[in-house]
Amino acid sequence: MSDLKLTTRAEDFSEWYNQLVLRAELADYAPVRGCMIVRPYGWALWENITAALDQRFKATGHVNAAFPLLIPRSFIEKEKSHVAGFSPELAVVTHGGGEKLEEPLVIRPTSETIIGHAYAKWIQSYRDLPVLINQWNSVVRWELRTKLFLRTLEFFWQEGHTAHATAEEAEAETRQMLDVYTDFAVREAAIPVIPGRKSAAERFAGADQTYSIEAMMGDGKALQSGTSHNLGQNFAKAFEIRYLDKGGVLQHCWTTSWGLSTRFVGAIIMVHGDDQGLILPPRLAPFQLVIVPIFKTDEEKASVLENAHRLRRELVDAGIRVKMDEREGMSPGFKFNDWEMRGVPLRMELGPKDVAKSSVVLARRDRPGKEGKAFVPQQGIAASVKQTLDEVQKALHDRALAFRKANTAEPADYGEFKQAVEKGFAFSWWCGQGGCEEKIKDETKATMRCIPLEQPGGSGKCIYCGAAAAEKAIFAKAY
Repeated sequence: MSDLKLTTRAEDFSEWYNQLVLRAELADYAPVRGCMIVRPYGWALWENITAALDQRFKATGHVNAAFPLLIPRSFIEKEKSHVAGFSPELAVVTHGGGEKLEEPLVIRPTSETIIGHAYAKWIQSYRDLPVLINQWNSVVRWELRTKLFLRTLEFFWQEGHTAHATAEEAEAETRQMLDVYTDFAVREAAIPVIPGRKSAAERFAGADQTYSIEAMMGDGKALQSGTSHNLGQNFAKAFEIRYLDKGGVLQHCWTTSWGLSTRFVGAIIMVHGDDQGLILPPRLAPFQLVIVPIFKTDEEKASVLENAHRLRRELVDAGIRVKMDEREGMSPGFKFNDWEMRGVPLRMELGPKDVAKSSVVLARRDRPGKEGKAFVPQQGIAASVKQTLDEVQKALHDRALAFRKANTAEPADYGEFKQAVEKGFAFSWWCGQGGCEEKIKDETKATMRCIPLEQPGGSGKCIYCGAAAAEKAIFAKAY
């Protein structure tokens, strides 16, 4: 790790982010432009994300499977709006084994088509429904402008794909998974998100309806952090996914898909990080606590390390993720700064005086300096640490929510709207017309992020054209 100071967020938020991803050893650039190598620390964070989501998926009746990386080009072309939406981003394989392929193969940008093909074989009767499958994989989309975690050619994610007997069941599934993502973001990542419906222009290619969770980053920009799509019967008709209903009539299924990717790691960095580095929410942090033993003599070293290892065992037995920093030739101050940069939620400092007093110093990452330090008895240390971690988790969420509220405006006119989207979110009445949405985007570079599910009620006038509006939407510049 370099001991050069990070660029501050106020100086250059984008550069702060880039430096931090590399310096905290979350990821590195790959030899292929636009790809990334996820390093062990970054992968540990992603593993904790996947575990929290996988538990939720299984609790709602979903099962995991794996589908192929390579898809026949003809599959992609079966659903017209799908191929139109993804054509510019496709990576196509034309040769294999030294021979030109009879049919080009697409490296999956998403798996609706290959899964639709399988579902058409597997589903025969209403008794086979619903089918609730998720897969953990990577996909490839040939992005021109890339940024580690946020937008890469290849990225890791989960994609859920379900098939249902009725439109109502498919819509209920789509909304349920949006709720799962919302619950995950708030409870595990301490990120207050806004669940809402996308406009027609922002829908997934081939969907009847797309829902998303939108989060405000530390620079006021929005990040789409998870999506859930009601695909209607579009893919079912393209791939002939049909079932015999109870009356013996052949019907097309109703399908959904939903996904959350490694860009969520970027959300955690940009929502919670500060000028010292990462601040990771305790529930997802690879290490929840780091122990830094402090000593000068060999005698002190033996006593302190014996005490430190005993405390570590006690904490690990209590289910706490602990890192012991026994690196030699580095000062305690260097180690403090290093772990602060890596965002470990809690630091335990243990020196000879602490051993003598049977106490430790606990330092909270979310409160730098003396304000975040407390002397805590070693007796009952696991309970003290767990309570402090819970307090850090809540404080991070509350701080992020306060920031979002402070940077969300409800502009009275278009002039105020333009000022609002330079700073953060504009929550404005919108007539629902794509023309207004497009003009706003052209004139301000702000996009319609979502129409929040939670609406104020009543009606108003469109922020752009002044026509009658029944819903308010979130507009913002976005990643």
